Amino acid sequence: MGAITDDARRAARFEEHRGRLRAIAYRILGSPDDADDAVQEAWIRYDRTDTDDVANLGSWLTTVVSRVCLNLLEARRSRPQPSLRADPPETIARTPESDPEHEALLADSIGHALQVVLDTLTPAERVAFVLHDIFTVPFDDVAPIVDRNAATTRKLASRARVRVSERGAALQVDRVRQAMVVDAFLTAARNADFEALLAVLDPDAELHADDRVITLGAKSFTRGAAKVAEFGRYAKGATPVLIDDVPAMAWYVGGRARVVYTFTVVADRITAIELIGDPDRIAKLDPVAIGH
Repeated sequence: MGAITDDARRAARFEEHRGRLRAIAYRILGSPDDADDAVQEAWIRYDRTDTDDVANLGSWLTTVVSRVCLNLLEARRSRPQPSLRADPPETIARTPESDPEHEALLADSIGHALQVVLDTLTPAERVAFVLHDIFTVPFDDVAPIVDRNAATTRKLASRARVRVSERGAALQVDRVRQAMVVDAFLTAARNADFEALLAVLDPDAELHADDRVITLGAKSFTRGAAKVAEFGRYAKGATPVLIDDVPAMAWYVGGRARVVYTFTVVADRITAIELIGDPDRIAKLDPVAIGH
């Protein structure tokens, strides 16, 4: 019984990180099937390794799955594969328990442009860029994955960044990261996870509400992560939306958006949330509900 309990505990620890691991693998590899294979290989290596003394399991697993992905990319170069560019958008963090609305928000925010550019990078450039610029992994942690020192790894990511910008996909990177931040906020709100809300908010985060939303009980202005996080309990019923392809949220009543939540994201933290209830403004924003 004890062994079964221990196996279940180890499996549960891995499942806590599966969504992020698949997101990383999918963005590096560009193929949902290859991403699933990479995560499965990461699970096998995890299952065969004693990780009880690993201080940061998330970082350890990120290293493992990224190395698996790097090996797969290098194998592709030696055995050319059919282009993946025609693949339809796929969700990047699918788990059995994940919310289809969240998955669709992330997928639709990525688009094809970024994937096309990533296909032109060398394996090391691609891994360095994806891990640092999209998933904010420090260069010191990326360096051993690509078998370079931190300075060289920084140059790899820089070259990749220039190519991404030249090919017009830089905006897609920003949208991917904003989608992840908004998704994290909504997930924390739905789970009533106050600490997770604080983690995604800038310490000086602000919340602004228009006159229509004030009539619903909101304050016109709130400042500070703790106070804004308290608002999270009211956001748990919101739905992910896109406004001009930018991730946002909306509260629907009777099939119509009654309150729209727009976000200002800087360095992977929410610095401001605006609550818009004015029907004319909402009509002009024309939010597109994802999976609603």
